[in-house]
Amino acid sequence: MSAHVRKPGWLTVNVVNRAVAWLTRRGISVWGSRVLAVRGRKSGQWRTTPVNLLTVDGRHYLVAPRGHVQWTHNMRAAGGGELRLGTRADVFTAAEVADDDKPPLLRAYLKRWKAEVGVFFNGVGPDSSDAELRRIAPDHPVFRVEITPASTAG
Repeated sequence: MSAHVRKPGWLTVNVVNRAVAWLTRRGISVWGSRVLAVRGRKSGQWRTTPVNLLTVDGRHYLVAPRGHVQWTHNMRAAGGGELRLGTRADVFTAAEVADDDKPPLLRAYLKRWKAEVGVFFNGVGPDSSDAELRRIAPDHPVFRVEITPASTAG
């Protein structure tokens, strides 16, 4: 696991993330955006952050482009949370994906969102080799998301 977490720039934090979160809270998904809500592992309080929900072969995944950050630690502790879009809140369980299984998921994620998150992958992109994607896999947690049936609120 890499201890280095790349911090987003001012524009990302103050403009892009806020705009995407604002739209997502109002029910407008921007390229698969959701607001992730997961309970804090220490406080037990709900913590929220905008995320991109990746769908590959009918399965849903959350990828942490910035590495091992607070939401990934909280997800490991909580084992799930909510994916919110407007007033809809889908309750889910999450299972972490093994590093060896990440390359096709990281490739799909980068194909869709490289313009937004590519800077956090240190030159590795959707056209990189499987070996390069496997090399960076430990630095980017990936969780398989299983939506709980009939869990939608709103």
